[in-house]
Amino acid sequence: MYKCIRDLREDRDLTQKQLAAALSCSQQVYSNYELGQRDIPTDILIKLSSFYHVSVDYILGISDDPKVRK
Repeated sequence: MYKCIRDLREDRDLTQKQLAAALSCSQQVYSNYELGQRDIPTDILIKLSSFYHVSVDYILGISDDPKVRK
């Protein structure tokens, strides 16, 4: 999951600071999510899913299919 959110961010050429601003958290908190040093709260998972237009299952590594389920 942690590698996934880093890869999603890097694929879009975003900085941690930019993504942290979109999630309303500090860059340090977001960095801790990517490093696996802090659990990602459910509301942040949902925001990431919406931001990247991928399913939460994809972020969690449950599915290889990034499509959001309708």
